[in-house]
Parts: sequence; C-alpha cells; structure tokens
Amino acid sequence: MRILGISAYYHDAAACLLVHGEIKCAAQEERFTRVKHDPSFPINAIRFCLEFSNTQPSEVDYVVFYDKPFLKFERLLETYLAFAPRGFRSFSLALPSWIKDKLFQKSQLLQDLTEHVGQNVNWTPRLAFSEHHLSHAASAFFPSPFESAAILTMDGVGEWTTTSMGFGSGNSLAIEREIQFPHSIGLLYSAFTYYLGFRVNSGEYKVMGLAPYGTPKYISLIKDNLIDVKADGSFALNLRYFDYCTGLTMTNEAFHELFGGSPRTSEATLETRHLDIAASIQAVTEEVVLTLGREVSRQTGARNLCLAGGVALNCVANGKLSRTGIFDRIWIQPAAGDAGGAIGAALALYYQLLGESRVVSPSDGMKGALLGPEYSQKDIEQRLLSCGARFTVLEENELLTKTAQSIAKGKAIGWMTGRMEFGPRALGARSILADPRLPSTQRQLNLKIKFRESFRPFAPSVREEDANEWFDLREPSPYMLLVGEVGERQRLQVNHNDDKIVGLDKQSIQLSTIPAVTHVDGTARVQTVSRDVNPRFHGLLTRFKEITGCPVLVNTSFNVRGEPIVNTPEDAFRCFLGTGLDALVVGNCFLEKSEQTEIPPRPHHELYSLD
Repeated sequence: MRILGISAYYHDAAACLLVHGEIKCAAQEERFTRVKHDPSFPINAIRFCLEFSNTQPSEVDYVVFYDKPFLKFERLLETYLAFAPRGFRSFSLALPSWIKDKLFQKSQLLQDLTEHVGQNVNWTPRLAFSEHHLSHAASAFFPSPFESAAILTMDGVGEWTTTSMGFGSGNSLAIEREIQFPHSIGLLYSAFTYYLGFRVNSGEYKVMGLAPYGTPKYISLIKDNLIDVKADGSFALNLRYFDYCTGLTMTNEAFHELFGGSPRTSEATLETRHLDIAASIQAVTEEVVLTLGREVSRQTGARNLCLAGGVALNCVANGKLSRTGIFDRIWIQPAAGDAGGAIGAALALYYQLLGESRVVSPSDGMKGALLGPEYSQKDIEQRLLSCGARFTVLEENELLTKTAQSIAKGKAIGWMTGRMEFGPRALGARSILADPRLPSTQRQLNLKIKFRESFRPFAPSVREEDANEWFDLREPSPYMLLVGEVGERQRLQVNHNDDKIVGLDKQSIQLSTIPAVTHVDGTARVQTVSRDVNPRFHGLLTRFKEITGCPVLVNTSFNVRGEPIVNTPEDAFRCFLGTGLDALVVGNCFLEKSEQTEIPPRPHHELYSLD
C-alpha cells in the first residue's frame, strides 16, 4: 500500500510517501525551488519521494490532498455575505483566483498529476481529500509514541476550523470539539505579527523571540478588547479591531488607535512599545494554550497529549504547557504547519478510511524528521568539484575531531550530512554549528552569517543523556519544540546593575556558561539528540564534550535570511561562500574558507532577498 500525501497551493507545499503505513520520505517544495514557503504544486518533492522509495507512478494506490477546497470557498463566500458590503474589495480581488484555481482544485490536481507525475495513470479514482484539521490531528497522533492520547490542533484557519480538540486510540481518532473562523488564536497572533512589522505566516517566531525583551503590560488591554477567553478553553475575538475578514490587512484603525500608533514598517527601529506588545500577546497566547490543554485533559482523561497546527510551533507556550504537569508526556509534530498536513492526510486515509492496524514506535514514527534527500559521498565530491570547491576527504573519526576542534576555536561551521530534515527546524543534518560558550557567538551568527535581526535567539543541541544536567526539561525535546530554563548549575550570578538594563540592551547580560544559546529570560529552545536517531550528530556532540567538557552546540538552520534551508551540496557551498562561515562539512568533505578561490564579488546581502 503506497499513499502519496500532498500539501499545496497556499503556503509550504510538501509531499510525503507512506508505504504500508511507514513514513518513507517527505520534503517541502521550497528546498528544491529555493523559493521560501513555496506554495506551488510540489512536483520536485513528489519526484523525490517516488525516486527515493523506488516507486513507479502506477504503483501509487492513493493521492491525498490535505484539505477540502470547496469548504474553503464556502467560508470565503459566507464571510463576504456576513460582512457585505464592507468586504467587497477583498472579495472581488480573491474571487477570480478562487474561481480560476482553487474552486476547481480537484481538476487542477488531476491535471498536475497527469502532466508531472504519470501521464498513463488514471488518477481520478486514486485522488482523495482530507479536512485540514483532521490532517493536522492525524499528523500529530498517528506518528506519536502513544497508544492513546488527547489531540489539540491550533492554527490560523483551515476550511472553517481554527482550533480542534480530540482523542486518538490505536488506529482511530475523533475530533470532539472545534472553534471556527473568524475566532482564531493563530490569526490573533498573526495580527500582532503584522502590526509589529513582520511578515504573516513566517514572522510569528520573531514575535516569540522578541517577547522576553519586553514587559507584558498590555495583557489587560488585549483581554478587555480583543479576545474573550472562557474557562472551558473557548474564546471569541472582537472583530471590530481586525480587518482579515473584509480587508486586505490583518488590523484596522481601531486596533492601531488601541495600541498607540500605526503598524511598524519592516525595517523601522523597534521601540520599547513594540517589545511590550510582543511580550503581551505571547503571554495571552500562552494562557489560551494552557486553558485549552487543561480542557482537553478534562474532556478526554488522557495522560498524553499530541499537538499540531502552526501555533504548536510556539515552543515557549509548549514548554510552559509541559511544565504544568497536566500531561505526563507531550509529543509535537515537527512539521506542525501546513507542510505536515501532507503526512497527516496520508495517515488519516491509511488508518481512518482503510482501517489498517497501527504499530506504535517507542520513539515516534517521524524518524527524527530526517525524511528528505541525501547524497552519496561520490555524488557529493563530484558536485563540489563542479562548483570549483577545494576540500579534504576525511574518515569519520578524523572528521568529527577536526570539526569539534574547529568549533572549539570559535569557528562557525556549515554542517550538511545525511537526510535533510522535514519541517522548519534544522536538527543536525542541515545546520550551522558554533560554540555556545562564547558571548560573541550570537551576534556574529546573526549579523555576519544569517544576516538577520540581532535579537533573534539561537537554539542549543545537547546529547540526550546530558540534557538534564544543562537544562530543566520534563521530557526529551528531539524536535526543538520545547523551551526550558538553562540548568541551575550553568547559571551565573547576575550583577545588580543589570537590573537597570532594559529592552534590546539586555543582550549584553551574560546569564549562563552557554550565553550564545541562553535567551534574555534565562531559557533555551532545546534539541535533545539521540545516538539512535542521529548517530553522526551525536558523535560530534560527544567529541566536542571530550575536548571542552560541554556537550552542547549552537544549532541554527543552514540558510540565510530570505532563503530556505539548503538541500544540495551546491546550495551548501554557495551559502558557505556568501557568508562569514569559516568551514563547511558536506558528507565526509571538509572545506576551509581560506582555501577557496571562488568568492562572491558582492556582499552577501546583495545576493539574497531579505524578508
């Protein structure tokens, strides 16, 4: 049984292939096209899945799309009728696209499958559709390590649903309660993302990173005017302050007046007011997530919880939910956004519709999210040579030692090895690595390598067996989706004068022995690395510990601002040349920047678009 899952046409297009219920492979289209959040039909991701699994198009039993376009059109139409004539402009702009492309998406899918995947295959009887939040729920529960669990999904909006609560057991799940559009915690957070000058659907994590620099002084203002949260987890937004139902922006003049001014432009200076607003919406979001968690626990009686949907990428809220002890264990789909819907749609059909039996993996069914393309050593060498790269081929032990030593000397390393990660996080396959002990590392990586805002925090990767000595976590965090405090033994005594430092100047305060991964509130977004799941990355952490006594590395995604994470050796080499990276590891090839002859003629920020 081979099932192809597809997410496309909105943002973060992706494909996955299930073989007898096992997730064999999955990838986002952006990694192939180099267009960040690419929404187009994922032809490259599909081709990769078929080739990797040695599957002919005729061998695909089902193709499952991750949501139902007709229901989305119904929402668009009913929303216009409810607010008419106020929303006519946005409706008139959206309608041609819906009629031309989205309303007839089944025909479009069949056409794309025939043209790009298999011309001699009759795709019509093989094509199925899953509801959006069912896809999220299935992506959360079925790959989880739980025989039974509560399920909570939260995002902007699917067809109608914005939040769902349910329960999964064995090979089935049921959605038991929903909150529907226009009431959405995801859209509320996105409205503040827009107001603070960041891009909706991609800049929400910047708001989360900015929040600890501010004081949550607007909590009451938000709760008194924008959102009404009930004890049972239900909530309603006051639509008087939002424009996403009828207009072309997220917020309106009433919202702007409430918060003291127009939205910030993307490159404008961040004022104290902006920091405080970020802190406030983050605090309100955490309250909503915790309230929903308590309610789904009360409804289901489950001791385990599965999370998915874009809001499940808010690792600060996840960490606080974990620390409440409401649940014994929490598992979060690493591709919690729309890309992961491709996996969920395929799993929903396999278990819910076909009724196949489910075998629960002790860790989980996502294989560390290492589901994408990989390249043989011979292929890597040929590709690098074709780029004019100069490199040394090292055996495994020597490679780990040289890389660890380079990092310990303060060098920043591009690290590409094994299968590419699926989802937004770099997890030790397509990563930039550095020494967490150096106070200068965060600023160096942000400004000279990532070309992004200086306030953005970096995450630590730590050997799973050492995690509790360095961080306060209730459970493993293999997908970098839980925030916990840096362990007490690693914290430093704070100078009393530091209390006078406010705003973004807090970056100068050293709170721990690993300042490069310690955020200004003393927390870190942790990835715990298992020897079984990613032995090479675990081996590098082990070698770094042997050299320095520290089993932690800075781990950030191998890309620059405006680009997706690298996929191929060529992508890695271009990024290496165009940034301040000191060295590059691709497979068993080690490259020193000083030995390269091909250096870009222009500064990197002119070579890449900025978002």
